[in-house]
Amino acid sequence: MLLVTGTSGGLGSLVAERLAGRDDVVLGTRAGLPGTRLVDFDAPATLPAAFAGVDTLLMISAGYGEDDTVIARHEAAISAAEAAGVRHLVYTSLSGDGDHLTFSLAHRWTERRLQRSGLEWTVLRNGLYAEFLTWIAAPDAENRITGPLGDGRLAAVARADLAEVAVTVATDPAAHAGRTYELVGERPLGGADLARALGAEYLPGTLAETRAAIAASGAEGFQVPMLTGAYSAIAHGFMDGTEVKSSLRELLGREPLDALEVFVAAVGRG
Repeated sequence: MLLVTGTSGGLGSLVAERLAGRDDVVLGTRAGLPGTRLVDFDAPATLPAAFAGVDTLLMISAGYGEDDTVIARHEAAISAAEAAGVRHLVYTSLSGDGDHLTFSLAHRWTERRLQRSGLEWTVLRNGLYAEFLTWIAAPDAENRITGPLGDGRLAAVARADLAEVAVTVATDPAAHAGRTYELVGERPLGGADLARALGAEYLPGTLAETRAAIAASGAEGFQVPMLTGAYSAIAHGFMDGTEVKSSLRELLGREPLDALEVFVAAVGRG
């Protein structure tokens, strides 16, 4: 039996759609929604029952939080999987070119923990979503994109493609045991590309201005360096996909979705 965690989230819900109707799949949510198992990484006591009878666990990263919080969640999940007799754990991590991002540490810790575990494992190193660009590069009320992306580019990837790869791997895990797959887009996008596609103007601000605006917006403390770090890594050429060899097309068995089209649609102009 396959258990998928985080199926009320953006990536997990897409995975769940692709697995709908299968009697060898169970879905897990923190909210314990009807038809799902209660899987709350912040409440480890929920995990033994959640993982009972599970052969393969597709663990969608619980990466929203400070490093110590995220690491505690993932440790609880991996330890519970070991204790429950789960054979194979598939983990959605962060692409290798994301090591410059502030939230990469918890992902790399989790990868190391899996390598030390008694489980078979596969790591899916997901690139930043094309949909993420709507957070950091959507036009303002004056139709300007002011995010400080400089002349950098992001090898963004459609979340739907990552969901499809996750299903492919998790439903045939033995074929992918011990593998770490880089999954980034094939067409890196810059601020000027995004603006042109939307008929907007690209006027990038500074990191300092952006940091102050994020902090003033009511964002949680960890989100300020997370978002400004993402801007900086993209702007300075670390996220354009040239530093990793992507397996996205190979695992999809087709051409990836166009990240620019996904961005435009997500902004609401597609």
